[in-house]
Amino acid sequence: MAFVKKSWRGILLCLLIAAPAWFLGRLVPVVGGPVFAILAGMVIALFFKQKESFAPGITFTSKKILQYAVVLLGFGMNLTDILSKGKQSLPIILSTITTSLVIAFVMYKITKVPENNAILIGVGSSICGGSAIAATAPVIGADDEEIAQSISVIFLFNVAAALLFPTLGGLLGLSDTGFGLFAGTAINDTSSVTAAATAWDGMHGSNTLDAATIVKLTRTLAIIPITLVLALVRTRKAKGEGDAKVNLKKIFPFFVLFFVLASVVTTVFQLPATVTGPLKELSKFFIIMAMAAIGLNTNIVKLVKTGGRPILIGLCCWVGIAAVSLGMQAALGIW
Repeated sequence: MAFVKKSWRGILLCLLIAAPAWFLGRLVPVVGGPVFAILAGMVIALFFKQKESFAPGITFTSKKILQYAVVLLGFGMNLTDILSKGKQSLPIILSTITTSLVIAFVMYKITKVPENNAILIGVGSSICGGSAIAATAPVIGADDEEIAQSISVIFLFNVAAALLFPTLGGLLGLSDTGFGLFAGTAINDTSSVTAAATAWDGMHGSNTLDAATIVKLTRTLAIIPITLVLALVRTRKAKGEGDAKVNLKKIFPFFVLFFVLASVVTTVFQLPATVTGPLKELSKFFIIMAMAAIGLNTNIVKLVKTGGRPILIGLCCWVGIAAVSLGMQAALGIW
């Protein structure tokens, strides 16, 4: 009861922002509900000066509900289907993920942006946009402004990819299979992959949407090893700095294990779409709620003033991933 009394205002506020953002996201999928929610939250925060009574619920939404969203995401992952249909794309996926993480690390050293920003942009670019950022942020201890900035960067290049890649694929003479692999490996977020593949199908009378989605879901599985490795790295770094309070048990991403468990349950019991569909939608809605909370805790003026270097990192990751995806296709003779 004490938790409800303390947190209900903040949770309700996030819910009231998330509901219209969810509908707007469905109307404009290339932008997506999370971006509408985070923008709305940041604008409201400019005028919302006395939010002390809302703070506990906002914090709960930005931290815990974000983790619940990742867990529910697992119910949309039938591992047998994904691995059987997505194995052709594995060499390309591994290459693009490695490329993005290396570029993010190098650019972090060059631009001197905060480490968490570089990690979130690198992971978000290479794996699955907002979902990867949602899974990684608690592991590395990222604050709300770092999450907001990373989401904003990912959004910018999501939109650019969804608008440009269908035309680029046509100019390069990609086959339907080739474009499905290109969209699935080189576009950050699922909504933008869907938008690009749908545009391609409309232009060419093909059916690449299913293939691109499978490739994208295969990429999503990289959340598991990436978050576990980051947890180990953070623990070692803390011990090296003499911080005895930080240990693996405290920062271990147990919610990722529940994500794996949800995927295993879906796979073993072959859960039908009537069961997994609503859970996936709830996962998306929880992410939108969490983004609303993060927006409420973000200073939009500061975000704009400090956005140049993170955007540069996002641009370099985006270009690198696209180039490696196309290069690997050419090398493997898939083009």
